[in-house]
Amino acid sequence: MSSLKPAYLIHGDDHGRIAERRASLRALGEREGGAAGVDVLTGDESTPEAAAAALAAMTFAIGHRVVVVDGVERFGEADVKKHLVPALADVPPDTTIAFFAREEGRYKAPKALVEAVKAAGGDVREEATMKARELPKWLQGEASRLGVTLDRDAAQALVGQVGDRQQRLLREVEKLAIEHGADAHISLEDVEAAAAHSSERQVWSLVDALVGGDGRRATIAFLELRAQGESMPRLVPLMARRVRDVLAIAQRLEAGESSADVKQSIKGSPWMTDRRIAEARATDVDTLQRAVEVLADLELDTRGASELSDDTVGLRAIAAIAGSGS
Repeated sequence: MSSLKPAYLIHGDDHGRIAERRASLRALGEREGGAAGVDVLTGDESTPEAAAAALAAMTFAIGHRVVVVDGVERFGEADVKKHLVPALADVPPDTTIAFFAREEGRYKAPKALVEAVKAAGGDVREEATMKARELPKWLQGEASRLGVTLDRDAAQALVGQVGDRQQRLLREVEKLAIEHGADAHISLEDVEAAAAHSSERQVWSLVDALVGGDGRRATIAFLELRAQGESMPRLVPLMARRVRDVLAIAQRLEAGESSADVKQSIKGSPWMTDRRIAEARATDVDTLQRAVEVLADLELDTRGASELSDDTVGLRAIAAIAGSGS
């Protein structure tokens, strides 16, 4: 007997997770379906009427048939009620229909479809992205499920390093759990040492040193990155974006805004925002503005404006921004 239900509706604004659920369900359908296989409705072929027709279509293939329907966020309520609600009331035996809605703005899964899938004995799952402030606590829960303890500071640092994509964060926690073993206590130091890719850590280390005026540390980080094969077209924009972020905060602080107001208005990891605010307070607007100008010139130089090597113009830029001392 198949483990698949008659119908599924996977919806929400976590598009990455929805794609994973779609791939998993399709693989399960191909494994259990045998000759019946999987039919996919996507693009212009995906409409409530076409989905209903796919359910009504007879097949003489042996096995469990799966129909995958994409783009459900574009379906209208009236068309769902007219075509799909009656069809879902009588899903053929050995058939599963799976709807996928990648929600954004006003584009949502129709309410009529939600109710029809439930009434058919199906499964409705929402895959929603979490707010940045909720991610550390969620990460701690996932770590506990994996048999390890993750410090609150470590969870915040991980969000700051990796970003707010839950699946990527989960992969990093899984790697930490494997590395440290069952019942391990994972600290901030553990995360900073092992969670992010070494090249990515060094990129941020380089930018930290630049913003902090530590020329020696910035030079070492730059040379290590180049020795590992890091390209200037990737490195320079990362450096410039980070410096511009700190400059924007410094300008707001100089204009009289409080740190609390600045923090409240910036999306992303609160822990990382605190670091940017601290960096802005440790320097001044003029220094950061000069750094942005130097990095803009560096980008032009590495695109052919200079006859010098990329390493030479990069080291000169670092010296211009942070000096040669520590």
